[in-house]
Amino acid sequence: MSTPTSIETPGARHEKLGTRVERGLVTLLLVALILLPAASTVARRFLGRDLPGSSTLAQHITLWVGFLGAMLATATGRHLALSTLDFVPPGRPRRSAAFFTTAVSAAVCALLAWASARLVYVEWSGFARVAFGIRTAWSELVMPVGFAVMAIRFALNAGNGDEPAARRWAFRGAAALVAVGGFLLAWAVPSQALVTALLLVMLAAFLLGAPVFIVMSGVAMALFFRGIVESGQEPALAIASVPTAIFNLALTPSLPALPLLTAAGYILAEGGAARRLVRAYKGIFGWMPGGVAIMATFVCALFTTFTGASGVTILALGGLLLPSLLEEKYPEDFSVGLVTAAGSLGLLFPPSLPVILYAVVAGAAVDVLFIAGLVPGLLMILIVAAYGIVVGVRSGAPRQRFDGREAAAALWDAKWDLGLPTLVVLAVGSGFATVVEAAALAAAYSLVVELLVFRSIHPTRDLPRVLVHAAALVGSVLILLGSALGLTSWFVDAEVPTRLVEWMTGHVHSKALFLLMLNAVLLVLGSVLEIYSAIVVLAPLVAPLGEAYGITPIHLGVVFLANLELGFLFPPMGLNLFLSATRFGKPLPWVYRKAFPFLLIMAAGVLAITYLPQITDGVVRAFGKTP
Repeated sequence: MSTPTSIETPGARHEKLGTRVERGLVTLLLVALILLPAASTVARRFLGRDLPGSSTLAQHITLWVGFLGAMLATATGRHLALSTLDFVPPGRPRRSAAFFTTAVSAAVCALLAWASARLVYVEWSGFARVAFGIRTAWSELVMPVGFAVMAIRFALNAGNGDEPAARRWAFRGAAALVAVGGFLLAWAVPSQALVTALLLVMLAAFLLGAPVFIVMSGVAMALFFRGIVESGQEPALAIASVPTAIFNLALTPSLPALPLLTAAGYILAEGGAARRLVRAYKGIFGWMPGGVAIMATFVCALFTTFTGASGVTILALGGLLLPSLLEEKYPEDFSVGLVTAAGSLGLLFPPSLPVILYAVVAGAAVDVLFIAGLVPGLLMILIVAAYGIVVGVRSGAPRQRFDGREAAAALWDAKWDLGLPTLVVLAVGSGFATVVEAAALAAAYSLVVELLVFRSIHPTRDLPRVLVHAAALVGSVLILLGSALGLTSWFVDAEVPTRLVEWMTGHVHSKALFLLMLNAVLLVLGSVLEIYSAIVVLAPLVAPLGEAYGITPIHLGVVFLANLELGFLFPPMGLNLFLSATRFGKPLPWVYRKAFPFLLIMAAGVLAITYLPQITDGVVRAFGKTP
């Protein structure tokens, strides 16, 4: 299972990440990133023109936020990784495995720092400008500095533990020597044996829990290294593949939406949005048969839409929703299964981060993809809620009397929280703002709501901490995305997508059979890979296959994301199953059994989404867009 080494409720941990300089700089940059596109939108509407250079500057600020966030994630081990180290026997075996993964990580980051420095050196002689006279090379400086800091922190992490100080520093020194050895690979004589050894090291590091971005970067550099062995080119060209891909990623127009929407979700979650939403939906649905189950389903879906992370939903809302369900006489097994399943709903609605990430990787239109996901996302919620109604009636769950005054008061209390997705949909759908500008408006909206309306977040005591935690998540995702694009570059150079299309079209002639095979593959891989990893690795391979079978890119994107949503519940490695077992203190086999009915129900919904393109492409056309 690929998962962050530390998944948590937004704002739940109050330790200070990184140094004061990093925290202050990333806070200022995030605030600037929020204000710049939002101000540009207002200027275009009222002054008839955008702020000069605002979109390009926002992209480069995103590059800085991503690297600063990655540095913060390295400081506390929050990079996405397989959680397999816990299965290694404690004592010397586990210490050795931890040392191996941190040493390899330090070595890869050292190589990336050197390659990024070369990229800056080449750019330094150019005349490219970001905006306001800022040279592109100055913006790129964050890359070698960021990778160097990450290399140092990985080496220092090799000595974390209960060992005596002398042993800790011995581990750190050894990891630093490994990093230096990895750094010297830039001048190594390429050979097939060296490439094979590097790939085996990366495989072992991945299986023992090294960060996924480290593995992807290492594999990409090793594969490009192999190409250099065959062509006789300079070895440094292979090392530069990943930093180049990361910098090119920063030039993606829709990329700034990722940190903006992440910040918006964290701010609302920190401000108590979950509590207000539970009260609102309970007031609306509590009188219905299975009303509390309906409430839990909708709250989980909306909260996942805010945060873009199913794990955060279970951990944040589990302690709030499970007691509510048990109090209303719902069976415990059903209640745990419902919270486990509902934690993966909502990924198709705006402003969900996985939708934006898929659009960036697959080259799809973000606004059209959001429109296409509206009906499928609602379908998944309704079928889960319908099952909740059936169980509520069977279990004799009491129905509270409808109190119009309480419902209105609760809905009025949550109006600001419900306004965030509404704002994004209306801004993008009406053409008032681009996706990035809508994300900036949403982040600015969340700041106004929590700082001025509810006053639940203190501007100096709480807000910087929330933004720093949001930046750590952004950094772990963006560094992973950039590394995956480096690996994708090798796939393209090696013509892997073309060969895959040729093989599939030569052996599978039915579009329906292809879709069924796609469902099965994505379901299995979606349970093994964390959703961000699955998107960046699989989307570039799946997109040309869908085109070969005449499937529109938008319909394919919704099918892709819906299958990954279902993969959260697929045993034995589905992420929600592990998180639910941890959150509620239940054995994994017990959680498997209780979540299985929801897996079947949601699978029916995924099949309907897959084989009824009218609910995606048809809706898109109804909005006057091209799927």
